[in-house]
Amino acid sequence: LFTRHQDSNRAAIALRKLDAIITLEPFWTSQAKFSDIVLPVAIQPERADIEFANSTNEYLFAIKPLVKPYGESKSDFWICNEICRRFNLDLAFNEGKDEMGWIKELYSDASKKASDMGYDMPSFEEFWQKGYFHFDKIDEEKSNHTSYVAFRNDPLNNKLNTPSGKIEIYSESIANMGYDDCLGHPAWFEPIEWLGDKDRKYPLAVVSAHSKYRLHSQLDNSEILRSYSKIAGKEPVMISPNLAKQRGIKQGDVVKVFNDRGAILCGADISSDIGDDVIIIREGAWWDPQDDGMCHSGNVNVLTMDKGSSKLAQSNIAHTCLADIVKYDGISENGAYGGV
Repeated sequence: LFTRHQDSNRAAIALRKLDAIITLEPFWTSQAKFSDIVLPVAIQPERADIEFANSTNEYLFAIKPLVKPYGESKSDFWICNEICRRFNLDLAFNEGKDEMGWIKELYSDASKKASDMGYDMPSFEEFWQKGYFHFDKIDEEKSNHTSYVAFRNDPLNNKLNTPSGKIEIYSESIANMGYDDCLGHPAWFEPIEWLGDKDRKYPLAVVSAHSKYRLHSQLDNSEILRSYSKIAGKEPVMISPNLAKQRGIKQGDVVKVFNDRGAILCGADISSDIGDDVIIIREGAWWDPQDDGMCHSGNVNVLTMDKGSSKLAQSNIAHTCLADIVKYDGISENGAYGGV
């Protein structure tokens, strides 16, 4: 939560209002550290399951445990079932089936749906032994599908699901909502923070790009990955040679990046591929707050704001962020930059 959510320090303040936080987690994440009770969960190679291939649904996989759950880890099903049992609600939760019973039911349901698509799936025992089923028939209609063909050919009889039945550049429905930050048509609004603001408090735009070394925050705790992706044991911040010279920063230095929302420590990565008024910090570094009020791992979401894009969309505006950067001298005011 703290790594993936914008304005991590504000999220921590909000969660402190709760009486208790119970987390199901296989790893010692920042949220686990923040919790009152942590229930250790078995990871996928430690439990049985059934799963479609993520992107195409072309394969149905039998997930079999390769090793025993580590330590006292248990599956999500076991944990939830035991909690419900203590409230005499286990039957309402499990409906009389154990984990393998649910896997068999899910396979049976998939088999019935597959039959309507022309597939004759094997018995569950055969499937479980083989480990997968391949949906290999090509749906010509879907593979050659082009969006809005029917509407283009005959818009009167193939209206779209809009009030006018047409492609709408102006939406009367949205306009009637009366939002001051979202009109009935596309429009530009000045960001809360941006380099074009002459009165801006901080001089640098922060871009939180994706890392090529991990998927968001996944595997940031991996020692092998960290040896490739980190600088001075911290998330890199890419800065231009000119900016580095102005601030007395050299390649590999530990630097402090800060704004009113918080401060983080990063490893300097000097590159001519970036402008002088922009810095890049990859998202996904695990939040690691210390007593000096800073995140020592370089989690960029300490700096980003958690405001929505508009009253209508409430989308993410993490790239709307300004900050400053200085070479870290090892001395920091306790809690000076939004410390929690």
